[in-house]
Amino acid sequence: MHHANPSTGSARRPAGRRLATLASLALVAGAALAGQPAAAAPAAPAGDAAAQCPGRGIPASKISIQMFSYFGWTREVGTEAVLAELAEIGYRNVEPFGGTYEARTAEEFSALLDQYELKAPTSHGSTDEERFDETIAFAKTIGQKYMGSGGSASPGIGSLEDTLATAEALDRLGERSKKSGTGKIFVHNHQSEFTTQYVDPGTGETKSAWELLVENTDPRYVTFQLDVLWAADAGIDVAQLIEEHGDRIELLHVKDGFLNGDERATPTDVGEGELDWAPILDAAQGKVKYYVVERDWAPATAEFAQDSFDFLTCYTY
Repeated sequence: MHHANPSTGSARRPAGRRLATLASLALVAGAALAGQPAAAAPAAPAGDAAAQCPGRGIPASKISIQMFSYFGWTREVGTEAVLAELAEIGYRNVEPFGGTYEARTAEEFSALLDQYELKAPTSHGSTDEERFDETIAFAKTIGQKYMGSGGSASPGIGSLEDTLATAEALDRLGERSKKSGTGKIFVHNHQSEFTTQYVDPGTGETKSAWELLVENTDPRYVTFQLDVLWAADAGIDVAQLIEEHGDRIELLHVKDGFLNGDERATPTDVGEGELDWAPILDAAQGKVKYYVVERDWAPATAEFAQDSFDFLTCYTY
C-alpha cells in the first residue's frame, strides 16, 4: 500500500550495529533473514533498495507498519528486536498498539524509538473520554500526529442513534486532541462499518455507518484510517471510495489478501494478494498522509515487513 527515495535505514546506521542486529535477531527468532524473498524488488541490502526500483515509489517517510502484525513475533523476541529489524529494512514509522509498549512509560518508549530513528505518528489506543487527557499526554510524549484506535469511539454503530452519537463523541475527542497539539482523531474500519446500513433521516437514503460517520463529523477534528482489505471484503470499490472521500481519508491501512466470499478474507504480504493496488494507490496519491502496512498475525520473520516495504517503495505512479 504504500521519491526520489530516502527509503532506507541502513545508510544511517553503522555497519557493525547492522550486522549485530541481524545476527542477534537470527539467533533469537531462528529466521534466516538474509534469505527472505522480496515481492516487488530483487533481494538487496536496504541501502540499495531505491536504486533497484524502476520508478518513483512512495516515500519511506510516509510508510508505517501496524505493530499488531508482529504480535506473535514480538512475544517471541520483544519489541526492541522487532523495531531494530524494521529500522534495518528502512521503516521510519511504526503504529503501536497497547501490547507494543511492554509496560514502558511514554518517555521510555520515546527513547526506544529515538534509538532506532523511528517515529510513531499514529497508534491504536484508547478513546475513553474520561481518561482521554492521559491518552493525549502519552501520545504527545511519543510524538503522535493523530489519535485513534482499532475501531471508533463509543457507543459504536449498533443502531442509527448510536452511530450519530458516536459521530458527536468523535467531534468532541478530535477537538480536544487537535487543540492539545496532537492532531485529529481517526476512525479505523473493519467490514461492519460498511455492511451496517441505516436510513439517513435527513435524506431518506440508505447509507453505511461509515458514510454516516463521514457526513456527521467535523473534518477539522476527525479523519479516517481506511483499512483497504476489510473495506474490499465488505464489497467496497476502494479506489472509488478514496476518489469520493479522499479529503477525509488521511491514513490508509495497506492490507492485502484473498477474498473468500462470505468468509473472512485471508491476509497476505502487500502485493501478494488479489487486490488491484494500482487504482487504489493512484487515487490515494496527494491525499493520504501515511500508508500503514498490516497483516494480521504475520509469520514471526521479517518477510512480511520487507516484502510490503519493497512493494510500496518500488510502486511506480
